[in-house]
Amino acid sequence: MAYFEDKVAIITGGAAGIGKAASIKFAEANAQVIILDINDEAGEDLQKNLTAKGLKAKYYNCNTADADAVENTFKTIHTEFGKIDILVNNAGITRDSTLKKMSNEDWQKVIDVNLSGVFYCAKEAAKVMLEQGEGRIINVSSVVGLYGNFGQTNYAATKAGVIGLTKTMAKELGRKGINVNVVAPGFIATEMVKKMPEKVIQLMQDKIPCSRLGEPEDIANAFIFLAGPYSSYINGATLSVDGGVTI
Repeated sequence: MAYFEDKVAIITGGAAGIGKAASIKFAEANAQVIILDINDEAGEDLQKNLTAKGLKAKYYNCNTADADAVENTFKTIHTEFGKIDILVNNAGITRDSTLKKMSNEDWQKVIDVNLSGVFYCAKEAAKVMLEQGEGRIINVSSVVGLYGNFGQTNYAATKAGVIGLTKTMAKELGRKGINVNVVAPGFIATEMVKKMPEKVIQLMQDKIPCSRLGEPEDIANAFIFLAGPYSSYINGATLSVDGGVTI
């Protein structure tokens, strides 16, 4: 994919799961991939594996819930690479519990990473993209942000918030050449999900019209589409990649 040649793509939470699949996809598409994560071992291993194949990748430790860390990291990236073309806001956590049992601490942790972190990263990326007059920001929500989910008050709130945040960003930045969109994954076969009991996985799969869990690469492919030239007139949209579970 020559259209990603010389593009600088930042993937938050880029060392594992969907983020890792995205880092690999963008690197294979000739982008200079910036992997942001807090797992140094996984991030450094991924950088090493990609560069050993002749691909362009660099890992930075960055806690996206820390506004100062985000600002400093994005400034470092801009200084080193001269631009930021693509941001995939993928970093996220879960702290599941029913409303009655959910602690204030677990509520705030999920808000800090899943919503505030998206805001911090998008803000810093937008500063650079506005100077450039172009850019793509892709925020990761979830089907849970569309219809809610038992025991995930905090997670669902953040993922719904990401959609509202994106729509507003799209209105503000679209006229400046920056497209901002959402990808809302469904049930994806990440390593965490694969460790669930087989019965639970089967129950999840039974709800999906496509009769299978999604793969991380399915979501990464959506990122590639929204970051590429064939989506230039898509702005403020929510793309559900869920096998039809929300219909």
